[in-house]
Amino acid sequence: MARANNVSVSEVVIDAAQLRTIVVETLVGNGATPADAEKQARILIEGDLRDQHSHGVRRLPVLVERLRRGLIVSAEEPTAEWRSDAVAVIDGHRGFGPVAAGVAISSITEKAETTGIALAAVHNSNHVGMLAPYVEDIAATGQIGIAFTTSEALVHPWGGTRAMVGTNPIGIAVPTDDEPLVVDLSTAAVSMGKVLDFAAAGRELPLGWAVDASGDATTDASAAAAGAISPFGGPKGYALGIALEVLVATLTGTALGTDVRGTLDTEEVATKGDVFLAISPRAIGGAAVLPGLAAYLASVRDSGRMPGDVSIPGDRARATRRARLEGGIPLFPGLWDRVRELHREVRVD
Repeated sequence: MARANNVSVSEVVIDAAQLRTIVVETLVGNGATPADAEKQARILIEGDLRDQHSHGVRRLPVLVERLRRGLIVSAEEPTAEWRSDAVAVIDGHRGFGPVAAGVAISSITEKAETTGIALAAVHNSNHVGMLAPYVEDIAATGQIGIAFTTSEALVHPWGGTRAMVGTNPIGIAVPTDDEPLVVDLSTAAVSMGKVLDFAAAGRELPLGWAVDASGDATTDASAAAAGAISPFGGPKGYALGIALEVLVATLTGTALGTDVRGTLDTEEVATKGDVFLAISPRAIGGAAVLPGLAAYLASVRDSGRMPGDVSIPGDRARATRRARLEGGIPLFPGLWDRVRELHREVRVD
């Protein structure tokens, strides 16, 4: 069993490696292959390591129940069909999202070295989790990585009162001679997972994050969970969110808006889509720019009044990740209890 240290009345701290082992064993015990379980566990743990708990082990109970109900099938390898020299369609065969994403990324990074750019459109696959690890995997090959995905309708349109658009995040990673620039952001003001965390802790939301079931702005997290999340940046976030919704659905042939199912529930087959792009600077003659990127980003970091005032997208997540790999991952006690319960149900000593 993992080490757990009580650090306050509101959290326990779990060793990251041991937590990953627990997640893998729990998934395998519920029908996942060891290889699939490792890939899914990696993404869950990365979410918690980077302080994105909405995509961390909070999702384990839903994944377990989806496995038990046959909504996630861990038996058949995703397949890639090249529709053109640079476009592949990935059928996830209802498997884990990270498994299909891995096939997509390996396919397009190999292809982009000859075509310059390659795109994978993923359908019939489950939730991929946070996008940063995927685009970082692409950047590790020396290529630029871009990812889009859709979710259930959780966000109200600008001026609207009910959820009609997904949170629809975008991920971008650009390699440098040092650490890559990494952007991973949702087009919503906040994740539903964070709203639920606030509700569990009895904390009020900042005004502007969400509306209640009547469409009125609220700071009550429980009322927000029954209502809708607001788009980030007002009309600009809404415009970007709905544009990504339409783009992903068009490229993947998947559902739109309120017809998207299967990333939060335990009753529906997943109907969302994912799009991954790899761009090779070497193949398109842009590699000469890469050596100067690290120096440019360093100058941006140095542009604040005081050291540390300015960071580059990806800096904070990397620092948090390093600290939690050394010191452990904080979790709400109720979530930790649920994770241990799921593990006990399948553990064989």
